Amino acid sequence: MASSDKDPMLVAIGGLLAMAAGVGVGRFVYTPILPPMVEALSLSKSEAGLIASANFFGYLAGALLAAMRLPGSRRAWLLGSLAMNTFCLTAMGLTTLMPVFLALRLMAGIVSAFILVFSSALVLDRLATSGKGALSAVHFAGVGAGIAASAVLVAMFSEWQVMWFASAAVTAVAGIAIAFLIDPDAATTRVAAKTTPKAISSKFAALLAAYGLFGFGYVITATFIVAIVRGSEEISSLESYIWAMFGLSAAPSVAVWTWLGAKWGTLRAFAFASLVEAIGVAAGAVWLTSIGIVISAVLVGGTFMGLTALGLVAAREDGSGDPRGRLALMTASFGAGQILGPVFAGYVYDRFGGFMLPLLIASLALLAAGVLAIKSSATLRSPA
Repeated sequence: MASSDKDPMLVAIGGLLAMAAGVGVGRFVYTPILPPMVEALSLSKSEAGLIASANFFGYLAGALLAAMRLPGSRRAWLLGSLAMNTFCLTAMGLTTLMPVFLALRLMAGIVSAFILVFSSALVLDRLATSGKGALSAVHFAGVGAGIAASAVLVAMFSEWQVMWFASAAVTAVAGIAIAFLIDPDAATTRVAAKTTPKAISSKFAALLAAYGLFGFGYVITATFIVAIVRGSEEISSLESYIWAMFGLSAAPSVAVWTWLGAKWGTLRAFAFASLVEAIGVAAGAVWLTSIGIVISAVLVGGTFMGLTALGLVAAREDGSGDPRGRLALMTASFGAGQILGPVFAGYVYDRFGGFMLPLLIASLALLAAGVLAIKSSATLRSPA
């Protein structure tokens, strides 16, 4: 069946599964597995943050590589990246060596970026061609669905190694389903000849900067929220639930934020979502109670994928032709912010004994991202 004949909903579901396996599980399952890993292996918060940042560094490298003229089809790169993602998850449960952890999470970050860029380019193109662009919300909801699924999965086991193996099994099944749902595209190799814009306008540069600040702003909460809950006696009973709340808030959020983007304008919605997320991040810093941490999980979980989607939609709208280059540049900026966040937060924790300072700085970064988005909103429609 030609890709143009595929039911758009099936294509969107294929995108959802790709985002769930590559990003929701491949990247974010580390968060709920982190506390038992830290306890079993006696890792410091700096070491835990370094492992997280290795993944985010790989994410940055993968985004830059995805912007290049790679041989073969986008679908082939997507399926190959999904297979490598499963391998990296499996291997994480087979070692206790810090250098191997770093290498595996680095590789997992690379393929995670590939999965996001190639699946988004394929799915968004096909949905736009079919006149069903609104189904992009289904595609981006995959991250929240993957996070929620990983929370349930991890809660079923007590050994951190088994958690990695179970996560790998789930992504393997998803990869097989994706191969059936996203068909080969005969036009893929022809559109890959030119993927980067000739020049970057000041408005697009502002969007890139906002996206990088967003990456830094959300990632400390996304990496350490389960560890924060476990480390506080008052709220430790929420450990089994907080990551599921985070993911369940993310799953429907993309539809809400893309609807607001259509109503208000993509970048105005981005700015408002940045403000909401800044409040959520700050709540986890200054209101460490059951109510405060739930608000943090719901607000950050309910905005981070909306912001991801709005930023990528804005980048896709900012030009013509294969959007892979613009998506990759945005993903690279996002990745750069993510690299700094966990290392910075882990260092501050080991030095001062808490996450309040890095979380407050992250909240300020999100406010700055919103200001940059507003600055860009009036004229970003012109090609970069």
